[in-house]
Amino acid sequence: MNKVIIPLVLIVIAAVLSLSCNSEKKEALDEIKSYKPIDIALQNKIEELDSLFFTAYNTCDLDQQSELISEDIEFFHDKGGLSTSKSDIMEAMKNNICGKVTRELIKGSIEVYPIHNYGAVQIGYHKFFNNQEPDAISNPSKFITIWKNENNTWQMSRIVSLH
Repeated sequence: MNKVIIPLVLIVIAAVLSLSCNSEKKEALDEIKSYKPIDIALQNKIEELDSLFFTAYNTCDLDQQSELISEDIEFFHDKGGLSTSKSDIMEAMKNNICGKVTRELIKGSIEVYPIHNYGAVQIGYHKFFNNQEPDAISNPSKFITIWKNENNTWQMSRIVSLH
């Protein structure tokens, strides 16, 4: 009889521990999801800049896009790798994005955190749509943008695009 009871007790203990760990993970995730802006004015500023850049992106306003990209840009793309040439990035936008791809921000997804003596980091989700494949499904993807503020001029200096 002990041969049956001991394994059953071990199974029950493992199940209880597993449920306990899952409960702690859920509580931690719930806590993480409750973002509240640290600085409302900064949050609004970065959301405005995001809107300016991606309105230009969607309408092929290369001049406006260029104004918002720093000369020392580092653009990390999970599929394309690292790009550090602003002129190459602008050329790629002209050749591969203009009139072909549009971006839609996932409303309410932007989180903004100040970076002391530099600017801010923006984290959010967005979708991209290929205008040449209107029925293609677009899944939300995460992005991270580091905004540099020099003399009250904001520019993107680091971008991480994940799909």
